[in-house]
Amino acid sequence: MTEVSSGSAPYIYVSTRMRVRKSKLIAKDEYRRMLNMGLPEFTRLVEEMEYKREIDELSSSFSGVDLIENAMSWNLAKEYQRIINLAPGELKGFTRDYLHKWDIQNILTILRGKQLGFSEGKIKAVLVPAGALDAAALDRMLSESSIERIVETLPIKAISEIISEKLNAALEKKSFGEIENDLYKYYYATLLKAGRGGMMGADAFLKYVVFEIDIKNISNLFRIRAQGAAKETEEQKFWIEGGNIKPEEFARLTGAPLEEVVDSLKKKVKAPVLLEALEALREKKPVYEIESSLTTAQLEQMNRMSKRHPFSISPLLVYLERKKYEVSNLRALARGKQAGLDAETLEHYLVM
Repeated sequence: MTEVSSGSAPYIYVSTRMRVRKSKLIAKDEYRRMLNMGLPEFTRLVEEMEYKREIDELSSSFSGVDLIENAMSWNLAKEYQRIINLAPGELKGFTRDYLHKWDIQNILTILRGKQLGFSEGKIKAVLVPAGALDAAALDRMLSESSIERIVETLPIKAISEIISEKLNAALEKKSFGEIENDLYKYYYATLLKAGRGGMMGADAFLKYVVFEIDIKNISNLFRIRAQGAAKETEEQKFWIEGGNIKPEEFARLTGAPLEEVVDSLKKKVKAPVLLEALEALREKKPVYEIESSLTTAQLEQMNRMSKRHPFSISPLLVYLERKKYEVSNLRALARGKQAGLDAETLEHYLVM
């Protein structure tokens, strides 16, 4: 039986609320039903779900699939802000740190969108103001006259400094890949520091962060291999420190045979769900299928950690990620149906 102290009361309250929220998310069977719907039927179903309020609010500005996408992104951002307001003390700090990844994603989306000459409206449609940068801050970034001005006026100093260091090279190469790597290294270093801070609930948070770093690095490994492995010394910059598997091992495996890659990774990981996912990768698959299977393993491991630590940050993290992928799945279904993709093809893009 789990021992409960008065200091655990906020965790018990929040964990219970997160489990209730999680129980209302779309189940696998419902996704499979959606896969076989036509776009009009699917659209009507989404309009009857919890996204109805946002759809109604945005219906005067958008229509069709654009309306669905914007409504779901806005719903996700509002839900994350509600979670932050709900979380007390250290739990609020961990949650804010974890959601900081949305700032990185939004900033990179804006920079890439501006570089490609996309309209403000098109860029804004895929932003999710769920981190420290709210909708107003993102709108100000979008209105800036140049990429340089966006970086100069970024309110998050640490991110601004990281981008500034390599901005000229990125603009010359027309690629923000190196900057993206540096930003995620900064992000995970921040999470590791929080998890090692000794605060209540930090142990469960740290265990999950280490696991997520492994997943991120494994995904990067297969992406790099698909693009054609480069020299090990050049690949060192891609790996995030702090996981169970060392960067040197990933660098070594970039050019190794697939069987050796799978065997080596399986020796380093302990989570049964990840072992199963890795075993399935012996068969050569497209990168998007590999990433989907790894993400599914990641979510299942989160569920297991949540059951082992029922009154910790784990149930909150599970809900945050499950909610994110519900929105991602619905957006993929909407765009896929609009493009005429069949159910079998679409299913490979879903995380269930």
